[in-house]
Amino acid sequence: MGSFSAIVMPSELGLEPEEGTRRQINQQERVFYGGYWVKTYPVPQDSLHAKRNLIEALTRRLFNHTEHGLNVPGVRLKEARAAYEAETNPAMRRVKGGMLAGALFNRATDIFRRLVELQADGVDVQSDYPLVQECGRCLLEALELGRLVLHRSGQEGIDELWGEPFRVFSLSVEEFYESRYIKISQCMRDIDRIAEAMKAHFGAITPFAPVVPLVAEFASAAKIKTETLRTDVNIFDVWARFATIGEMLSNFEPVLSPVRLAGEQTLEPQALEDGLCLLHAGRALIFYIVRARTPMPKSMAQYLDHLVYFREHGRICRTLPNLPG
Repeated sequence: MGSFSAIVMPSELGLEPEEGTRRQINQQERVFYGGYWVKTYPVPQDSLHAKRNLIEALTRRLFNHTEHGLNVPGVRLKEARAAYEAETNPAMRRVKGGMLAGALFNRATDIFRRLVELQADGVDVQSDYPLVQECGRCLLEALELGRLVLHRSGQEGIDELWGEPFRVFSLSVEEFYESRYIKISQCMRDIDRIAEAMKAHFGAITPFAPVVPLVAEFASAAKIKTETLRTDVNIFDVWARFATIGEMLSNFEPVLSPVRLAGEQTLEPQALEDGLCLLHAGRALIFYIVRARTPMPKSMAQYLDHLVYFREHGRICRTLPNLPG
């Protein structure tokens, strides 16, 4: 699968350092947050040009991870607002609110492009410049409306995806990068929580026990992918390893022994099917967190509830929220 450096945990380095501590570990600078050493990257110059590039990238990421249709209005902000304000059906209004949020994001990105062009022409763009103020208003309103929008999986919405462009607007580029390292450490924490619960759950079920090492390897690859930017020279190996192990999890089949061991609990065919469903759902949830690089606490809590219910009843609870997948 290739050679990768493991995430270095504080116990390996002595006493736990203060939050935000930076160290060279295996010839790579890392910053310590929440119990994890996160890989750092050079910070672009704090300029409107750098902020524009960040907001454009975050806008693309937003549309990539949220439910379909948000970008349908494109730049037709006036029409999107009229459609939202005229809608009285709650379900339709929620969707149209998301479409309005998408149009507001596009408007903010367009404004930033104009500001960069003005700056390139020698115009001194101050924080009280009307276009700057309008950009902030668009992002803030989109953030409010973003609470109506779900993740593409149909699970919870991810407020962080909506708030990040506004943080780029209101913080320095260096401060924004630092906030992302904190968020990445939180993703790593949740990946570990999900993986540990999966290992404890499936390790106690004999037909599924062989999957435990694969879950551990998947979690390790997931954390490395979470901290690795797409521009990193290692991204090809990092992504290929993560995707390959994910495929192995998807293709796992329970190992059925013809001989029943003493004290071993037999599983009905439906229970085996439900167990596979839970395994695939755990893989999908970690996958969503890694790709969005943002925690999904509600979805994680629901998944852990499903694991507990299965351990107690030998089947999936049909009244709990739908599993990721």
